[in-house]
Amino acid sequence: MAKNTVFSDGAPSSDIMIIGEAPGQEEDIQGKPFVGQSGQLLDNMLRAIGIARRDVYISNIVFWRPPGNRTPTSDEITFCLPYVEAHVKLMNPKVLLLLGGVAVRTILNTVEPITRIRGSVHTYHEMNVIATYHPAYLLRSPAQKYLVFQDLLLLKKIIG
Repeated sequence: MAKNTVFSDGAPSSDIMIIGEAPGQEEDIQGKPFVGQSGQLLDNMLRAIGIARRDVYISNIVFWRPPGNRTPTSDEITFCLPYVEAHVKLMNPKVLLLLGGVAVRTILNTVEPITRIRGSVHTYHEMNVIATYHPAYLLRSPAQKYLVFQDLLLLKKIIG
């Protein structure tokens, strides 16, 4: 059972807004997104392109840890989506970086797999969107890190 609402972390005025799926156990404990192993990997990935975590804004599609750390259900996503959409509109970033299939399918309203979506720039309400693999996936499949690095270089190019 979730203990905390995990809404956001970082710089609200950032040009980069990162959206993941849902909090994990460590995120639920601390009340901040991406602070566990996935968060440490995300921090390292951002550092690799010269961006500090404190200079981005981070949130999720669902703001509470799903029971058993499972993938959020369509009902949970539907419940949170109006808040996510308003959140993105208020933050008005230059680029949305979507991490993982749930974020990609939800924000881009697609059924296409992330393997077909990543590697190019998309749009969401006139904002640039880059989709890439979730750090949790990279912890299980480290050979895919090079693809994420390419996506992050694309992000870096967009923000200048």
